[in-house]
Amino acid sequence: MAKLFKDKLNKELGLVDVFVLSTGAMFSSGFFLLPGLAAFHTGSSVFVSYFVAALLIMPAMFSIAELSTALPRAGGVYFMLDRSLGPMMGTVGGIGTFLALVLKTAFALVGIGAYASIFYDLPIKIVASLLTIVFMVLNLLGAKKTAGLQRFLVFFLIAVLVLFMVEGLREVFSIGAQNLVDTKLRPFATDGIEGILSTAGFVFVAYLGLTQVASVAEEIKNPERNIPLGMILSLIVTTVIYVVGVFIMVGVLPTVDFFKDLTPVWTASQAVFKWIPAKYGGLLVVAAAIAAFASTGNGGLMSASRYPMAMARDRVIPRFFTRLNSFKTPIYSILATSALMLFFILVLSEEGIAKMASAFQLVIFILVNFAVIVMRNSRIQSYDPGYHSPLFPWMQIFGILTSLLLIIYMGWGPAIFTMGVVVFAMIWYYYYTRKYVKREGAIYHWFALLGQKQHIGLENEFLFILKEKGLREGDPFDEMVVQAEITQLKERVVSFNSLVGHVSESMANKLDRFSAKDIKQELLEVTAIDPALVIPRVSILHGKFEGIDTPLLHIVTSEVGVEKPVEKGEISSKDNIRVFFLLLSPIDNPKLQLRLLSRIMDIVEREKFVETICDISNEREIKEYLLHNDRYITLELIGDSSTEDLIGKMLKEVRFPHDVLVAMVQRKEKIITPKGDTELEEGDIITIIGEPKGIKSLFMKYIHLNN
Repeated sequence: MAKLFKDKLNKELGLVDVFVLSTGAMFSSGFFLLPGLAAFHTGSSVFVSYFVAALLIMPAMFSIAELSTALPRAGGVYFMLDRSLGPMMGTVGGIGTFLALVLKTAFALVGIGAYASIFYDLPIKIVASLLTIVFMVLNLLGAKKTAGLQRFLVFFLIAVLVLFMVEGLREVFSIGAQNLVDTKLRPFATDGIEGILSTAGFVFVAYLGLTQVASVAEEIKNPERNIPLGMILSLIVTTVIYVVGVFIMVGVLPTVDFFKDLTPVWTASQAVFKWIPAKYGGLLVVAAAIAAFASTGNGGLMSASRYPMAMARDRVIPRFFTRLNSFKTPIYSILATSALMLFFILVLSEEGIAKMASAFQLVIFILVNFAVIVMRNSRIQSYDPGYHSPLFPWMQIFGILTSLLLIIYMGWGPAIFTMGVVVFAMIWYYYYTRKYVKREGAIYHWFALLGQKQHIGLENEFLFILKEKGLREGDPFDEMVVQAEITQLKERVVSFNSLVGHVSESMANKLDRFSAKDIKQELLEVTAIDPALVIPRVSILHGKFEGIDTPLLHIVTSEVGVEKPVEKGEISSKDNIRVFFLLLSPIDNPKLQLRLLSRIMDIVEREKFVETICDISNEREIKEYLLHNDRYITLELIGDSSTEDLIGKMLKEVRFPHDVLVAMVQRKEKIITPKGDTELEEGDIITIIGEPKGIKSLFMKYIHLNN
């Protein structure tokens, strides 16, 4: 399992990067090209269609946020659908979403030429092709370099559009409410509610960038916070700018001209900018449009290129797409994506592509919403999203039904394209993928009666992902280790049964409500995740009880080892175990237990872990070894040193940073549980845990000064 993702990507992207990637991917054709074309279908109500489209993408956004925080893996929607609905639907979703992203990204790069041609007579497709090559090089150099460019483009774009909205609203409201209604908003919806809905489906492509974050989830730091928050902020900002901006276009442009205008923001800017010359205002808009198309092209290429990599990891397509270059980016995946973009740029047109991309994304959103329902009902223990979609399952059901409705209103052309991609993906799966892929999705865990098709490996894979994500803020791992009881057997030989019995009695003394017999039985119970906890010379036993407030850990080390019975089918043997972790957790928080187990696994996989921990004779040093990270520090109180001012003070008198805590005090061979009135003495060794910022300040004050 440790080798499962040896080609994993660097985690370089933060909350701002999530926001700009999502926002930048949405502001291009949807705002700078499509409004006029969309208004042709529904009239002045076009801004309502943009608002409806934003509402209808929310179920998919919430579902993708949940799945991304549970499974932050490159490939986004593909990986989610594969692990939830099985490899066939994963293949359909992966190929289809990849093509839709490539089409949308190619369309955005073509849009740069349309706005550039306002001032310069440049060949549009040549410009788009050259930009594809530029963005390909940037993506090959790494996600952080790509994200840096993305930040500049998006914040410049937002600044210009806010200026456009302020000036535009002033101009629109200067017309007068009644005059605005009479001259601009009548007729309001030329084709009624049907026209508003069909146009919402048409402009749906404007919001598709919102979901691109999922494809780079593996590269996002703290995904459980940054993914949902970044997506929600992005949708709010984008919806406001879309709705208000298109409303301004309706209010200031002649209706007939608006329907035919491929550069409506530029045309509107000539009417709204008053305090600066219209020419310079227009230049700002053109610069913003080019920034928007460039950010979509840049972010789209980064997102789309992760799909072949993820599919290749699973043998859905050939394995060489997983190879990374020296910058830790998927080189062949980026090259193939760029080549396909160049092909689409050179041979295809615009409006039909937008409809086709929207239609297939609606199908993907149906599957994504269904995937959340499947994952919640699969009861897979290690499915542990850091964000849960609200109003489950009604939010998902609403998303499925409305997506179907929009596809119906969009007509036969997009539907036929969608079916064609689905058929191609299924043929590919049948003749290529099926030969290499043997797993099944979580849907077979939902329908437990089909037990012969359950893929138990999903538990292991999800637990590995859980380990990689790390602990969640507030998880009491450090406190649990500090309070842990440690038994050092040294060279004493004991039986496995007596050892577990001894630990169970010790735990029962701390938990008055439970007997040692019940605890022992719970610790020896085999669970579905146990195969993922198999590590040479180490045994992790775990159990859950109702009424336990905080997790309880007991650690056992042995120099000679303990013979632990192992049964695999009809074969019985014994493993020599030198380190035991025995963990009891609250039954009402099973995901917490999994995160604690995953953190223990992460520690156990340190180089020479067994030899190192068994050689430590001091209980404090064992705990410090287990805690070792940027969240702890040890201080020895010595006279004539930087720690001298702590000697003789009670802990409540010491001014440490507010985000740290004195976890234990070692006085000679005795471990003291610290309290406010504990008086510190010379020679004491105090262990402090807390947030990295506070720990760093203590390091600079007490240790760095001595070096």
